[in-house]
Amino acid sequence: MPELIKQHLIDPEICIRCYTCEETCPIDAITHDDENVVVDADLCNYCMECIAPCPTGSIDNWRLVNSPYSLEQQFEWEELPMQEELGEQDSVSLNEALEQEIASLLEQAHEGTGGNPSAPASAAQPTINLYSRGKPAFAQVQGNYRLTEEHTENDVRHIILNFGDTVFPVLEGQSIGIAPPAEEGENAQLIRLYSIASARDGEKRNANNFALTVKREPDGRCSNYLCNLQKGDQVEVTGPFGGTFLMPNDPNANIIMICTGTGSAPFRAFTERRRRAAPGASGKLLLFFGARTPEELPYFGPLNKLPHKLIEKHLVYSRIPGKPKEYVQDRMLEQSDTVGKLLQCNQTYIYVCGLKGMETGVDKSLQEICLRHHLNWGDLKTNMRASGRYHVETY
Repeated sequence: MPELIKQHLIDPEICIRCYTCEETCPIDAITHDDENVVVDADLCNYCMECIAPCPTGSIDNWRLVNSPYSLEQQFEWEELPMQEELGEQDSVSLNEALEQEIASLLEQAHEGTGGNPSAPASAAQPTINLYSRGKPAFAQVQGNYRLTEEHTENDVRHIILNFGDTVFPVLEGQSIGIAPPAEEGENAQLIRLYSIASARDGEKRNANNFALTVKREPDGRCSNYLCNLQKGDQVEVTGPFGGTFLMPNDPNANIIMICTGTGSAPFRAFTERRRRAAPGASGKLLLFFGARTPEELPYFGPLNKLPHKLIEKHLVYSRIPGKPKEYVQDRMLEQSDTVGKLLQCNQTYIYVCGLKGMETGVDKSLQEICLRHHLNWGDLKTNMRASGRYHVETY
């Protein structure tokens, strides 16, 4: 086999231009222009730090080449080139060689680190990247409902999208991509990701639809576009995205869900799936949900109607007049006995979803809870990540 170069590439059809990989790369090997996000072959050292944070998997692409593709070539791509024809291979096929090379790189990069997060062993196999920016799915708005009280400034919407005859399979914990339409003279707008808030069989059982939980941001181009949608409007959708932040199918699984605001979307999906598919499950659902006030907590009314037998709820508020501020990590410490017992079970899964930075406080609380129960949180977290039982998705 000739001496070949392993080149790391990004798929422009799948990439949503969120630039997470560029921010993550420790050696500045990733850059972008107005069209594409690309990897500089002269700088890339295969450290793999950019792989796990990518929400779409577009970053995980590789080619064996005689000479690397230049940045200029990558900037012009609308799709990835096919693997080059490299002549006869002696003992192993090109695909096998490539797989072996990448597997070796991954093993070297993650040796002793606990590796990238994995999907739960019992989760269903997700469909990923079925629809792209160039070939989107089309959905019709079936409903758009405000979840928070009208007098609050926190405008959070429950938006139902119907796909009609279009096949768009999703699992709880996955996301979709949406971009607002570009105005005349503008470049195409960046795609934004939104977690699916419905069970896999639809917002209504066996319906080809699902819901999103969207907060209107004052200067948010996409959030305002979505929050202003009317029933019957058509929306272009890409995805589904995400192959690890998935709900275990095992009815014996204990699921600890920790969220703020619209981070509740995947947990609404988790809860509804458990309610429909395994209402008598032995596994425990435990929710810590933070907001400023009850009036600003999405799904406050429906959540309070769910029976304790299905889910144990801790709704936490940080802006109640006359009361001290309380955050999800504070309530977790208060429920140390419950959380600690669950952490000692190898059928317990932890999911954290919400605003970026919240994971720091949650991590400190889990460390303290582990100390109280004679556990080592560092080792436990590494093991949970490796077995698909610890997931963080913040934005």
